[in-house]
Amino acid sequence: MSFFSRLNPKEGVADFISEFSRPNPHRWPILGVSILITTGLMFWITQDEAIGPPVPYEVTYITSFAPDRTTEEIVAGNIANQNRKDELERILAEREERKKEIYRALGRAAGMDVAKIEREAAEEAARAEAKAAAERQRIMEQAGAADTE
Repeated sequence: MSFFSRLNPKEGVADFISEFSRPNPHRWPILGVSILITTGLMFWITQDEAIGPPVPYEVTYITSFAPDRTTEEIVAGNIANQNRKDELERILAEREERKKEIYRALGRAAGMDVAKIEREAAEEAARAEAKAAAERQRIMEQAGAADTE
């Protein structure tokens, strides 16, 4: 039996008529509620009032720098920003070293060989870096070979 043979509207209409013609005290309220729900949904769906494309947003640009800055002012601002960045990196490095020191103390208190663990971690990092460098080199060679073709 094919799929479309099961979608025969004649059989559906005949089934509806036979069921609706039987005496049932609730058939009119059920039919009314069904029609009301269907009509309500169709009315709600068709009330979309979008006409044409949406109105584009009004964008307000905020300028951070004066447009008439001189080269000296730009260089001075870059130097100040670099100094702030270096200071932040120094503070973060100090915090990281303090954190490592706390973990070393914890490891010593737990009876671990902290020097051995750090040595193994450094070797693992060196292996990972060497593998990444080899992968970068392989990709660069492939890119170079592809450029010459």
